[in-house]
Amino acid sequence: MKSLRDPQRPPTHPGAILREDVLPALRITQTEFARLLGVSRLTVSELVNEKRAMSPSMAVRLEILLNTSAETWLKMQQSRDLWEARRESTGIAVKPLPARYLAALDMQE
Repeated sequence: MKSLRDPQRPPTHPGAILREDVLPALRITQTEFARLLGVSRLTVSELVNEKRAMSPSMAVRLEILLNTSAETWLKMQQSRDLWEARRESTGIAVKPLPARYLAALDMQE
């Protein structure tokens, strides 16, 4: 099944969801949101401005505060991290193993 997402466009950063959807819907400032989460305003600012990754701890805080799934927040971050890693991997000097080796490992898709 093909993905409908443009592979040149990065997956959405979880901070963008907070900035564009959550904070406006709640009609609160980053300062108030930080207070509710029990973190510094700088932490929230860096997250919503995509300068900080979603940590497991923050995902759990959001799960509790917003009644959302920590796994969802972390999957968004993981997708973003993998996209960035793949873009940066073009200079890696690693070649795939021949199929006969992969068959022995039983890891071939």
